[in-house]
Amino acid sequence: MPVKDMAALLDLDAQLDDDEALIRTTVRDFVAAHVRPHIATWFEDAISPRELAGELGGLGLLGMHLQGYGCAGTNAVSYGLACLELEAADSGLRSFVSVQGSLSMFSIRRYGSEEQKQQWLPRLARGEAIGCFGLTEPDHGSDPAGMRTRARRDGEDWILDGTKMWITNGSVADVATVWARTDEGIHGFVVPTDTPGFSAHDVGHKLSLRASTTSALYLDGVRLPGSAMLPDAVGLAGPLRCLNEARFGIVFGAMGAARDCLETALEYAESREQFGRPIAGFQLTQAKLADAYLEYHKGVLLALSLGRRKDAGQLRPEQVSIGKLNNVREAIEIARVCRTILGGSGITTEYPVLRHANNLESVLTYEGTSEVHQLAVGQALTGLSAYR
Repeated sequence: MPVKDMAALLDLDAQLDDDEALIRTTVRDFVAAHVRPHIATWFEDAISPRELAGELGGLGLLGMHLQGYGCAGTNAVSYGLACLELEAADSGLRSFVSVQGSLSMFSIRRYGSEEQKQQWLPRLARGEAIGCFGLTEPDHGSDPAGMRTRARRDGEDWILDGTKMWITNGSVADVATVWARTDEGIHGFVVPTDTPGFSAHDVGHKLSLRASTTSALYLDGVRLPGSAMLPDAVGLAGPLRCLNEARFGIVFGAMGAARDCLETALEYAESREQFGRPIAGFQLTQAKLADAYLEYHKGVLLALSLGRRKDAGQLRPEQVSIGKLNNVREAIEIARVCRTILGGSGITTEYPVLRHANNLESVLTYEGTSEVHQLAVGQALTGLSAYR
């Protein structure tokens, strides 16, 4: 009998406990009922429905790996599995959850004051408020140390000026964590987006992540009280740790996109006939499927290994770099190979494969490009930094 469940051949589910399997199944069922029937249209029309935030919050998926303040407090593997199922629908959906939980909420939970946590985390966890994370700038992506956004003291207040770019959720956010240079170093600030001087404008004409809101943030004399600064974050270590949280979700998420491509290609190959028989019976098609299946399983095993290390408190940044570098790179290749199995049918939104491939091109770039992660791994291997 052919394998219909992508986890069955190597019995990957045997590595999950009951709670992890239940969370995985719950998210998969939610995606099947609420996202899959609409996602092709959302992508084509560049729609990111805000009402999904409340539904995701109702399931406990927003900030699910954080403790307290209305967060579910799951383990890292459960969070990763949720990301996998979300990205199996669309990378934009996983991006929303990653930015909300691992960037916006994590930055407040890890570095914020008790007042900031009480004010924002419960609302963000329920999806009643949406958060974004302002680090990247138009001229400073891979080198955030060069940021030009500045925060200066004015009595007891802070005044922020600058521009942030490629910000997921930017124009729909209620609160932004904005990183800025001060006379004392780089600090983070909790910025309600209705503050005078704050504005956000969407990036248009996207060919990737079309079902996700991507924006530029503009801060023009944004006045904040002294209490808006995140008190426990000084220097780049703060935002970089937040990025590492988001990268962890990508390690799992990319494999969700790869799985959806594989399942689609396998089903298509079994039903598509050429030369009098299904193309699934041809050697070249089976070779493509076998190689893609192999890389998918290797990626899931790597993600699970990193998840167990994270739950044990042993996960290092360079290990996350290995996971993101490998899994996103392999997911794109799987998507491209699966598109060839679908032939001309693979270029339409009737099938999800090219949509996944387009989305993964963005995932390859954000939260550290493949080149940056290669250098991070290279530094871990040699002890020498190639950045400067």
